[in-house]
Amino acid sequence: MKKFWNKYKEIITYIIFGVLTTLVSWGSYALFVNLMSMSVFLGNLLSWICAVAFAYVTNKLWVFDSKSWKPSVIGKEIVTFVASRGVTGVIEIVAVPLLAKTGFDNIFYNILHKMNISLNILFTDGIYSKIVLAVIVVILNYFFSKFIIFKKKSNDSDGDKPSA
Repeated sequence: MKKFWNKYKEIITYIIFGVLTTLVSWGSYALFVNLMSMSVFLGNLLSWICAVAFAYVTNKLWVFDSKSWKPSVIGKEIVTFVASRGVTGVIEIVAVPLLAKTGFDNIFYNILHKMNISLNILFTDGIYSKIVLAVIVVILNYFFSKFIIFKKKSNDSDGDKPSA
């Protein structure tokens, strides 16, 4: 089990914190729109900010083990993290309504109906498009984080230790 953990720790923790990030996003969205009566746009924007902040901290500390606290390193990480999440956010913002408008969700509604499965809780316009896009966005975000934002250099060290 330890060998499995050591081999797949990064992916496992990314998935765990990705699920938690999604819960932060969707939970804060529901809070902003339902309890605070914000518009869908504002609620979605604020939930995105909450999710990105949560994801940055968890990815830095526990997924990609970025140990440096130098302002220049943190600044670069935050800028590239927010920029990459902005790119995938725009993809999601554009693609979800586009897929929903083309009838993409009807495929899933029809499949569930033929299987005699009634999931009224998921009867929200665009929900299946949002779920499919969420999977694509998670994969893109992983690659951005691993290969650009928290990229390990061959001579990486703690980054906070003074040179001797």
